[in-house]
Amino acid sequence: MIKAQRYQDIVKRFERLNVAVLGDLMLDEYLWGRATRISPEAPVMVVEVDRETHAPGGAANVVANLMALGARVRVFGVVGKDLAGDRLVSELKHHGADTAGIVFDPQRRTTRKTRVLAHNQQALRIDREETDAIADSTAEGLIGRLSRDLDDCGALLISDYAKGVLTPVIAAEAIKIAGQKGILRSANPKPINAQLLAGCNILSFNQLEAGSLTSGPIDSDQSVSHAIHQLARRLEVETIVITRGACGLSFGGASGDAHHVPAHPVEVADVAGAGDTVISVMTMALVVGASLEESAIIANHAAACVVQKVGVATVTIEELLNDWDD
Repeated sequence: MIKAQRYQDIVKRFERLNVAVLGDLMLDEYLWGRATRISPEAPVMVVEVDRETHAPGGAANVVANLMALGARVRVFGVVGKDLAGDRLVSELKHHGADTAGIVFDPQRRTTRKTRVLAHNQQALRIDREETDAIADSTAEGLIGRLSRDLDDCGALLISDYAKGVLTPVIAAEAIKIAGQKGILRSANPKPINAQLLAGCNILSFNQLEAGSLTSGPIDSDQSVSHAIHQLARRLEVETIVITRGACGLSFGGASGDAHHVPAHPVEVADVAGAGDTVISVMTMALVVGASLEESAIIANHAAACVVQKVGVATVTIEELLNDWDD
């Protein structure tokens, strides 16, 4: 448990932290409208679009989460030399992120995820992306920027969506550089790349992802504990976090007991991006001196805030402070 004053003290320390984010940068596009009829061309809804909005997505949503909580963020990733890439970098700069670590690759297109929403409910998602590994020359540029610009950061958060940025070389060099500089290493990888992240302090998976990496279903506290111990040993990391939706989240290491934090009963509007929020908040809390249990409790509160919002969302310090009800 955590007392109210301690909770507030930790959250208030988030402001002005320096955090680096490395990963797959995306642009989220939203088409908002109304579905009033069925198309005469096919048995599908016709959505009359009223407005269009854009937001940072993928690793860029992790950046947005950190900045919403007051952190100063350095962004490392790859975008295409296209309108979407320009828009994404401009959006990040507008919110105060340091984008000097972003490499523009004219041979790739910027990942875009377009969501069509009718009456605030997602009706369709359109993905435009490339998932091949980034070119060697692009990787060299990214490694050079990481080596140069991590010195005063408290943490390196690797946000992997398996879109080509987290190559074996990039993962190994990023973890090595951060380790040499004494920086906390955290990540929320896709299962296909999890084995690349040995040496991280903390890895976070959702329940389905963790299940795909372990033997047997994850459907109870006992099976979650077994999965945590198994993953921590096999992936060679200190702490594994498993987010469990309505069951909250669990965390632990290769030895000792796993710990379970129950979810807050809230009305869920959209779970998209909740995992980004959990790893962002846990990383920040650990950097400012919170224990693993305290970090997990605060991250659980943050996730409860964001799932009540439509679309990929963030949480502010004010919302996090106001969410305390224990």
